[in-house]
Amino acid sequence: MKLLLFTDAWFPQINGVVRALSNTVKQLELMGYEVLVVEPSLFSNIPCPLYPEIRLAFPKAKALNRIIDEFKPDSLHIATEGPIGLRARSVLNRRELNYTTSFHTLFPEYLRKMILFPERPGWSFLRWFHSTSSAVMVPTPSIQEKLEKLGFSNLQIWGRGIDLEHFSPMEREQEGHKLPIYMYVGRVSKEKNIEAFLKLDLNGTKIVVGDGPQRKSLEREWKDTQFWGYRTGPDLARAYSQADVMVFPSRTDTFGNVILESLACGTPVAAFPVHGPKDILVDSRLGSCNKELATAINEALLRGNREYCSTYAAGFTWNNSTEVFSNLLVPSQSMRSKQTVLAS
Repeated sequence: MKLLLFTDAWFPQINGVVRALSNTVKQLELMGYEVLVVEPSLFSNIPCPLYPEIRLAFPKAKALNRIIDEFKPDSLHIATEGPIGLRARSVLNRRELNYTTSFHTLFPEYLRKMILFPERPGWSFLRWFHSTSSAVMVPTPSIQEKLEKLGFSNLQIWGRGIDLEHFSPMEREQEGHKLPIYMYVGRVSKEKNIEAFLKLDLNGTKIVVGDGPQRKSLEREWKDTQFWGYRTGPDLARAYSQADVMVFPSRTDTFGNVILESLACGTPVAAFPVHGPKDILVDSRLGSCNKELATAINEALLRGNREYCSTYAAGFTWNNSTEVFSNLLVPSQSMRSKQTVLAS
């Protein structure tokens, strides 16, 4: 089986979309798939104005047609709604090829928070973008419900997994820190709502793990918080293991891969009761979702069970996630092509 995957999000970006896609590609290849990823580095690209580390490529239709003709995919998937995704959508629709898409990001809500752009045009665009997809893969039931109310169709749940080889409980190294340790892990940018965590008057140590455009300004303002920058692999698992609570203040993430990573390392999570967290934190032993973030943190400290957290997270594997993804793929050949072959 050959899969052609179109995405605007790929390495060297570090974010949940890249993590989900790269782990899925890895598992698909283990299942016997041949996967070709069409991503920004294959073309001339420029930095995104809001996030310079994100590269934007604007491939021509001719280039994508050549890739399709040479690779001859059995299935096609458009993972993002950026320039590559848009061009791929146009090319595939013109060729009357079947394809699936996935929904990762609440862009209308991000843009409203960041530049006060109204949500309605954004939702209209996303609804149009996914309208010709054979299956729109969404990460959680609550996102499915939200999109259905907004007029999206053909929605199918494709959950996420956890790399248990990298994320598991490690020896806790809390010496030198005032306890308890509260930790945020993820992109350091405005839409992640990190200040909701940093402004809380908490008895202990606050740590931010990650990087992004807001890091320097937050470091200047919040002198009592430690900023550790990016951590990956065992270093990231070690960081999670040190924390008493992982604080997830975002209100706009569709899933929150870091929630599963934290739980796999035995650390309970405190979050708002929004899409993503409320789909994962279904037991008080895993942490807490509360409209008051400080209350959620206190509840996670009191009720969180580190052993139960890691056991629960072990049920989310990339193998299971990829099986679902694979089953949702559709043959790329159009009905017109099938009719032509039968007639001949």
